[in-house]
Amino acid sequence: MKLYKLQDSLRNKISLYHLVLFLMLLPFDRFYSEIIVISFVLHTFIHLSKPRFQQALNWQTLTVYSVFLVSVTALLWTAYVKEGLQDLEHQLVILLFPLAFSVSDLNLVRYKQKLLLLFAATCVATILYLYIDAIRIIIYHHLPLGTLLSSSFLNHNFSAPIGMHATYLSMYVSLSIALLLYSFLKTNSKINRMLLALGMAILLAGLLQLASKSVLIASILFIIPGFISLLPKGIRRKLFIAILLAVLLVTTLAITKIEPLKERYIAEMKEDMGNVSIQNKILEPRIIRWQSALPLIKNRPVFGYGSGSEKELLKEQYFENKLYNSYLHELDIHNQYLSFLIRSGIVGLLIFLATLFAGFNLAWRNKDAVFMSFMTLISIVSLSENILAVNKGIFFYAFFFSLFMITGKNNTVQKNIP
Repeated sequence: MKLYKLQDSLRNKISLYHLVLFLMLLPFDRFYSEIIVISFVLHTFIHLSKPRFQQALNWQTLTVYSVFLVSVTALLWTAYVKEGLQDLEHQLVILLFPLAFSVSDLNLVRYKQKLLLLFAATCVATILYLYIDAIRIIIYHHLPLGTLLSSSFLNHNFSAPIGMHATYLSMYVSLSIALLLYSFLKTNSKINRMLLALGMAILLAGLLQLASKSVLIASILFIIPGFISLLPKGIRRKLFIAILLAVLLVTTLAITKIEPLKERYIAEMKEDMGNVSIQNKILEPRIIRWQSALPLIKNRPVFGYGSGSEKELLKEQYFENKLYNSYLHELDIHNQYLSFLIRSGIVGLLIFLATLFAGFNLAWRNKDAVFMSFMTLISIVSLSENILAVNKGIFFYAFFFSLFMITGKNNTVQKNIP
């Protein structure tokens, strides 16, 4: 992206620079992302006009910030107002991004692909940095290079140098793979294809190293059937299927043959979904925590307990069920769907499901494979994480959902993979 040669107004250039910086800093400490968001929103609303404001009142923006409105409404019946207000503060960006994108003069359709590729390049650079840092540590301590695939450098231990939760960095990496794959199928330049293939290889290695089970499952579930269904029949489709199957085979062999990966992806998944406590383990299985929340949900199934109630109520349940690690660390339910049931009941959950359906529907109608990848990630990872309770999850959801929804309504968005 030639930032100094943009043919646009100064106002739009400044808006674009904000988005560029936001995407470049997203994988790092949340402080930087928050500063950029505040600056971008202030810059946008300083130039706000009434006609532009009216454009913000449409179903696309309402779809994005509907979950924020659920949290606002659920304040009306909560007994935990302080905690509820803190939740709203964290989720405020879900309201700000779609509003700012709608009222800005910046042509997001024009810059969308370049912004997405910049984000993918940032993720490639981040994974490279993490590998370099890991190898530096291995060399410094005179360890064998195979240590790189040990538990000491998997999952959170791999992402620790940038202070990023492995699952959320994995989501960034997975979306970036979809972006580069789309660009790979679109370009006819051999040089570009080589660079894109190299980038995807680095990201795939990083995805395995980060060892997020839910993200890997989401990636496999979408990329194989999703991209294939959007490809026209012919030699290119057959070649694409062959390459995907080869990558899947290599990935499967790595997971089943490399012991630390086998432990992480297979053994730990069995443990996490077990219905009994794990002996000699620090963390309790997710399914045990989910079961402990069921009595809460049954008591108030329609509207739930209100915003800010989840952790406070779960602490009591954890203690009663002798889940002392979860109690001491005040863990949330680690399931976005159950979280909605606790906070806002069936009503809140249905709104969230309707939001996901609207995103899937628009992605399918526009044949937007990257948007479909994003929606798949959100839907699958929400089964094992409270995405809308963590800063990096909230920012990921708010920015990309807003970008895809607002640009997706425009028929000029590229609709087909050649």
